[in-house]
Amino acid sequence: MTVTVLVADDQEIVRTGLTMILNAQPDVEVVAEAADGRQAVELAERLRPDVCLFDIRMPVMDGIEATARLAGPTVADPLAVVVITTFDLDEYVYAALRAGARGFLLKDAGPALLAQAVHAAASGDALIAPSVTTRLLTAFADAGPSATPPRQPIEPLTEREEQVLHAVARGRTNGEIAHDFYISLSTVKTHIASLMAKLGARNRVEVAMWAYETHRVRPGG
Repeated sequence: MTVTVLVADDQEIVRTGLTMILNAQPDVEVVAEAADGRQAVELAERLRPDVCLFDIRMPVMDGIEATARLAGPTVADPLAVVVITTFDLDEYVYAALRAGARGFLLKDAGPALLAQAVHAAASGDALIAPSVTTRLLTAFADAGPSATPPRQPIEPLTEREEQVLHAVARGRTNGEIAHDFYISLSTVKTHIASLMAKLGARNRVEVAMWAYETHRVRPGG
């Protein structure tokens, strides 16, 4: 089954590079390119690609707003969005995740990691670049309390759910979590579904963000 992708970046050379890398994968096809956020949203709504790969800083409409329009809390049928950025734009990545992005990468990610992120997003999973996760963790674990306190789970988390929560927050994939805890892939998915239900989270990225906000996961912890 071919994974269809929309690539949006205001730099033509970056768009071309991402498109070449993705089209080199045997089961990935870039179906459209966009040079700004508004064009990206219009194309995404019309073509309904499996994955949208968005830069953060784009003219007309940035990647954060474009993500919110396609994957935000009020979107009835959200698309899978992966944001891609540079080290000094971590705060924008955090905002994009709040807007509904399913994962994020750095622009210096290699072809293998890029392809892995696209496949993960298409399958409902998420790939969070570990180096970016560490930076975000440091920035937000050290930040002062949020104006809105993190929501509390509707039911207490089990010991295993706490373990899976930590693994998700560290950017571990479902397969890696299954290997780490000697459990089946279906069991991992069951635990994550339970976490999402208890936390009122729409996806595993929101589960990870909740772990950061409640300081269950700390830098180096």
